[in-house]
Amino acid sequence: MTRKIMAPLALFALLAGCVSIGPKTEVPEQLITFSPTTMAPAGTGASGEVTDAIMVFEPEVEDRLDVNRVPVQVSDSGIAYLKDATYVDRPARLFQNLLAETIRASTGRLVISGEDPGVAVRTRLYGRIIEAGYDARSSSVSIIYDAVAVSPDGKVRQRRFVNRVDGLPAEAAFVAPALNDAANAVAGEVAAWVTG
Repeated sequence: MTRKIMAPLALFALLAGCVSIGPKTEVPEQLITFSPTTMAPAGTGASGEVTDAIMVFEPEVEDRLDVNRVPVQVSDSGIAYLKDATYVDRPARLFQNLLAETIRASTGRLVISGEDPGVAVRTRLYGRIIEAGYDARSSSVSIIYDAVAVSPDGKVRQRRFVNRVDGLPAEAAFVAPALNDAANAVAGEVAAWVTG
């Protein structure tokens, strides 16, 4: 009988050393996402030929942006990460979702995002996020996105989109909403450009 009771208690004691529950766990002060300022209303749908759809691909990023932490440029060659601030997902995926929703809401077009659906979508939006973080030298956040649009006729266009918010202390409570504002401004410009 004692063995039956002691075995589960011993197992629980072993697991207690592996699992961190309670105040020991460091929780970031701020979780950051890019939430669209313009959204398609509930119940809104889009339909049409697959050749009329827009496919939004996940942007490419450098390694410093391929993490859930907010990069801080401290010098020309020095990078740190913002204390107590973490993206809820990788910035590339957050920005892809923001772009797709902004294009959908502002144009009413059929927008496909995520993995390549394997269908002949004719308008494709690719890109590269150059910056999505804080610059300690100028006390600013910026989103820099190089977009490449391939039109149904095969024409390729490229454009750089930049939005910067100045005068911010290096604190998550100020940086998070500024990053969201900058990302939304860029997404709005990209939506107008890719469909224009």
